[in-house]
Amino acid sequence: MKDIILFIALVDNDLITKSDAIVLLEGDGAFRVTKAADLLKNGWANRIVFSGGITNYSYGSFPFEDIRDTFEKNGIDSNSIILENKSTNTFEQAQNVVRLAQSNGWNKLLLVATHDHQYRAYLTFLKVLILNNLTESIVIINTPARNLPWFEETAWGCRFDRLQSEIDK
Repeated sequence: MKDIILFIALVDNDLITKSDAIVLLEGDGAFRVTKAADLLKNGWANRIVFSGGITNYSYGSFPFEDIRDTFEKNGIDSNSIILENKSTNTFEQAQNVVRLAQSNGWNKLLLVATHDHQYRAYLTFLKVLILNNLTESIVIINTPARNLPWFEETAWGCRFDRLQSEIDK
């Protein structure tokens, strides 16, 4: 069996466990908020880290201020959200979130991205853990936002079309 198939099977079927934080990666507009909100409301963690500091509407990168209302509409109070707005790419998100986890003593993180980005996001976070010798102390649990259509055109493209470029990266 091809390694990519095994990898996708593992990432897509991670078991959710109670964690220290939900990490919501900025991107894909506000579509990822619902997944993070559901995880919080169902008690899987008691905080959401919104990670990302890019404003690029044509690419789907909306700043926190623009999607704050989406959190509120999903019943999430801003007191439950930690804002990490220094990162400008997935690698920086991983670095900054891992530092945040270390400084707060967090051991388990629920990683939320959209299904087309989840694979690369997970590998990026894993790489940061490996580079910092933290694979024994911090666990990344995949919780992709799956409530999104693969073939819908958005201003930043179709998720199905973006999947190959995510795998190539």
